[in-house]
Amino acid sequence: MPTYADPEGGRLLAGDELQAWTAALLERFETPPDIAADVADVLVTADRRAIASHGTARLPQYIALIESGTMDPEARPELLRSKAAIALFDAHNGWGHHASRVAMDAAIEGARDAGSYTAVVRNSNHFGIAGWYALRAADAGLIGISMTNSSPLVAATRGVDPVLGTNPLAVAAPAGERGHFCLDMATSTITRGKVEVASRRHEALQPGWAIDAEGRPTTDPAAAFEGALLPLGGVEETGGHKGYGLTLLVDILTGVLGGSTAAPLIVPLFSTAAGKADLGQAFMAIDPDALDEPGAFVARMEAEFDLLTAARTAPDAPDRILIPGEPEAEAERRSAERGVTMDVEHHASLVELGTQAGIPFPDTTPIGG
Repeated sequence: MPTYADPEGGRLLAGDELQAWTAALLERFETPPDIAADVADVLVTADRRAIASHGTARLPQYIALIESGTMDPEARPELLRSKAAIALFDAHNGWGHHASRVAMDAAIEGARDAGSYTAVVRNSNHFGIAGWYALRAADAGLIGISMTNSSPLVAATRGVDPVLGTNPLAVAAPAGERGHFCLDMATSTITRGKVEVASRRHEALQPGWAIDAEGRPTTDPAAAFEGALLPLGGVEETGGHKGYGLTLLVDILTGVLGGSTAAPLIVPLFSTAAGKADLGQAFMAIDPDALDEPGAFVARMEAEFDLLTAARTAPDAPDRILIPGEPEAEAERRSAERGVTMDVEHHASLVELGTQAGIPFPDTTPIGG
């Protein structure tokens, strides 16, 4: 699980201020206030949880999609069809964050009646961090699952060309005194966003994360952009075929199931020339109280995690065993105390965007200043 370090020369801003500014900016670009509030919440939550690749650093790309007419900022999701415990929504090429929030809420409401419920979205756009939607279900006392397909950046096992997306998957569940379990991961070694972060911070990638255009291993972000990311596990000899299977599974449960574009046919995300993204997303909520007395599941989660975190650690381990989601939750707590962290280029891009839109970016504090 990741640890987070402050970027050199970075800035700090209170999360509430960043969220209010983000919503105001989106409204300036024809996004209705309630939709803007959803998008701002998802993006700033990513920043609060130190997932810089999927937070407000994406705003210039989103705004470019709106200005080019590639995405419709006013579109609202439509329920196309449903049965007892499953539904299909059309996002109408609008904000993926809003359509996904609507779908996740439908799954939560449906699970309270049926015990579990699945909502699938077609014709959507990038939706930020998958964990936001899964955590929304966990906050409601349910188990939440969320996933999306994305443009081809990942080579299939034994392949060279990018043919599948990073296709993130998130699962969250309430764990009482332990907070929430939250597994929020790409099904590739890393996301493209992390390659972008490494590039702008002039950092090398870890070995085994990516290949160049000829299929050779690389740690250079620029070469990775020209080549492909690897599935979770890396090459076949280190279990990469399992990550490849997971990546394909997400594509099936989102794009193929929902009738969106799938696999290598998805256009490059954030491209203003390639046309609409037409992503597929899927959300599930499970009510554990449907199977037992209220609170029994949470009690078992606490007991499980007590046993796991008390287990012996490896000699070079920096601390105790962690539960998935703990580092991000700690980052969120830290952000609440001192503000959201932005690296130099992230901060500069938002200042420039605010200046162009006539919505000045709030004053920030230097890290360590």
